[in-house]
Amino acid sequence: MSVQSHRLSKEELSRNFSDINPPFRCADAAIMEASRCLNCYDAPCARFCPTHIDIPKFIRQIVTGNIKGSARTVFTSNILGLACSKVCPVERLCEGVCVHQLQKERSVPIARLQRFSTEKALKEKWNLFNPNCFLDKKVAVVGSGPAGLACAHSLAVQGVHVTIFEKEKRPGGLLTYGIAAYKVTPESCRDEVDYILSVGGIGLQLEKELGRDFFLEDLTAGFDAVFLSIGLGKTRPLGIPGEHLDGVIDAIGFISRIRTGEFSKVPVGDKVVVIGMGMTAIDAATQAKRLGADEVTLVYRRSIQEKPCSDRELNLARLDGCRVQWLASPREILGKDGRVTSLICDRIKLEDQDDDNRPKPVITGETFSVEADMVIKATGQVPYTDWIGKSSLQNIHGRILTGPGFETSIPGVFAGGDVVNGGKEVVHAVQQGKEAAMTILTYLKKN
Repeated sequence: MSVQSHRLSKEELSRNFSDINPPFRCADAAIMEASRCLNCYDAPCARFCPTHIDIPKFIRQIVTGNIKGSARTVFTSNILGLACSKVCPVERLCEGVCVHQLQKERSVPIARLQRFSTEKALKEKWNLFNPNCFLDKKVAVVGSGPAGLACAHSLAVQGVHVTIFEKEKRPGGLLTYGIAAYKVTPESCRDEVDYILSVGGIGLQLEKELGRDFFLEDLTAGFDAVFLSIGLGKTRPLGIPGEHLDGVIDAIGFISRIRTGEFSKVPVGDKVVVIGMGMTAIDAATQAKRLGADEVTLVYRRSIQEKPCSDRELNLARLDGCRVQWLASPREILGKDGRVTSLICDRIKLEDQDDDNRPKPVITGETFSVEADMVIKATGQVPYTDWIGKSSLQNIHGRILTGPGFETSIPGVFAGGDVVNGGKEVVHAVQQGKEAAMTILTYLKKN
C-alpha cells in the first residue's frame, strides 16, 4: 500500500472529473422539459426553495423564449442560482415536491432548467441589475462564500458601497475550495463570482484574515456596518490514538487540493477510509476513487436511515465503487514507521434517542479492522473560537448568536451563513446573506 500521485492518465482523470450534471444540449430540449411544468397555483416547489425562487415563472419564461427574463427571475431571488442548480439536494427540496410525483411520474428537472437560463446569462454577460444611486454608506463583508456574496450583491444593488475581505487567495469560499470538482468546476465558480462582482460597487481584498490582518474593532470604526460570513474552521478532531500519523488528513484540505491543483498531482492511497457520511464525506470518497484509489470505504456510526447525505449522493458513491461500513465508530488508527496501516472500529448498536431525537449510538464491545494507507476525516467542521471567544459577540462555542434580522450582540454587526447555522446547504447561506442585507439596509437608513 502507498500514497502516491499520477495514478491515472490525464484522459482518465478528465473523464472522471467531467461535469456530472451535463446541461441541456440545445434550447429545444430545455423547452420540451419546461413544457411539462403544470404551473401549479400553490407552487410547492417554490415554497420548498429556501431562497423562494418563483419557479413556475422562470420555467414559463423558458417556454416562451424569454431566457433573459428567466435568468433575472432566478437571480433576483438567488444570485448564486447557477451554483445552487448544481449542488442543491433538489430531491429533498423543489424537485422532491413536484406534483408529477403524485402520479408516479418524473419530476420537472428544475435544477437543469435553472442552470440553462443562468448559465446563458453568465456566458452572454447579461446586465440584469441596475444599482440604485450610491448611498454615502460603507459596509464591510468578511468572507466571500455564498452568504457573503449574496449579502454584498444585495447591498450593492441598493447603492451601498461594499468591501469584501477574504482570507484565501481566491473568492468563493466553500464553492471554490470545498465541493467536488465534478459538481462545480473551479472555472465555473470563478465566472460566477466575477459575474456577481460585475454589478459594481463591490471591492474585494484577498488574503486578508480577520483576527490576523485586521480586527473587528477596525471594521466597526471604519465602516457603517459589518457582515460576518466567515464560515467554519478546521475539521472536528476524532480524538483517538493515531490521529496524527502520516496519511491521516481532513476532507476539506483534500478537496481543496483537488480543486486548486492538477488532478494528477494530488496523492491518494491504495486503500482509503473516509470517516463520516455527510456531503463532504461523499465528495472526498468519490474523488479519492476517481483519482485512482483501489478501495474506498466510508465509515459511519449510525445506520442508513440516519445518514445526513442524500440518497442521490450515496448512490453516486456506490456507483463509483465505494463501500460503506454502517454502525461503526473509529476507535484507533494503527501505523507502522509513522504511517497509517489500518483503522480499528467499534461495532455500534442504536438505542433510545440523543438530544437531536436520533437513535443514540452505543458501543457493543466488538471491534473490527479496516486496512488503510489513507484516512480522511469528514466529521464536520468546528466554528472559529479564538477571536470569537475573546470578542464581545454572544456565541455558543464559536457559533455566533443572532436575532431575527441576523443582528449580533454588537450594534451594527451582523452575521450569517455557517458561522451562525453551524453548517447547512449553500442555498440556506445565500438566503441568510440576502435577508441580512435587507436588515443592514434598514439599519443604515436609521443611522
